[in-house]
Amino acid sequence: MPLAHFGLVLLICLAWGGNFLAAAAALQQLPPFLFTALRLGVVLTCLFTFLRPLPRDQWHRLAWVALLNGALHFGLNFWALRVAGDISSTAVALQSYIPMSALLAVWLLGERIPRRVVAGIVAAFGGVLVLGFDPLVLDAPAALLLTLVSAFTLALGTTLMRGMRGVGTFELQAWSAVIGIPFLLVASLLFEREQVSALAAADWRAWGGVLYSGLVASLVGHGLLYWLVQRHPVSTITPYLLMAPMFAIGLGVMVWGDEPGPRLWLGAAMVLGGVLLISLRALPARGR
Repeated sequence: MPLAHFGLVLLICLAWGGNFLAAAAALQQLPPFLFTALRLGVVLTCLFTFLRPLPRDQWHRLAWVALLNGALHFGLNFWALRVAGDISSTAVALQSYIPMSALLAVWLLGERIPRRVVAGIVAAFGGVLVLGFDPLVLDAPAALLLTLVSAFTLALGTTLMRGMRGVGTFELQAWSAVIGIPFLLVASLLFEREQVSALAAADWRAWGGVLYSGLVASLVGHGLLYWLVQRHPVSTITPYLLMAPMFAIGLGVMVWGDEPGPRLWLGAAMVLGGVLLISLRALPARGR
């Protein structure tokens, strides 16, 4: 990979890692489902021109992917961030979607898992268990549960997305916003309170978080990733994306005031190490 392209990978990881910090700040003022709807509103505003007719046989799958990856994943993940007292544990636990995706691929797609991937899955889930006993996590166990459910919705949506044809990245994001926004607004009405007063009282940190999440994390991050995967094998890029949670942990410690304990560091090492093993599964087949 050319050095300039590696710099773009770093930019993607920084954008995604910073999203945890920007969202956590905004969620102190805005409820999570409403925040997610506003985020998708920013995405839809920028990608409105990508709302083109799609192949008829893709609509059913698109609807599920939009709800799972766009609405439920982010809504639950932002809910976890609001409940959690830290950023680090949420950023790490979310990476469990990768071993979940590997298992779902076996169940739904009939794929076979190499031994190295099995080791990675065991290490990653073992890391989540270790992570769960860190005092920082035990103070808000609901946050870990919400993050794991969020990871599962992302894993399921990602698995279903592998069967999509004729849908580009920006088209998918635009239609995900169209489908996800009404769902999130209904969820906000059912489960959240005082949305109007929260919007009226929101300051620059809340609106900055909305804009960052929609523009930087989503459009810039995913846009650059789409550009890179057109030029490099996915197996080349994916391992480098593990820097995103590391950026999130660093920002959590330096800016948010996280104080990870030994169990969190050990759990993080196990989760990310397991994810790395899974991410590298395609390399032997490529003769690397």
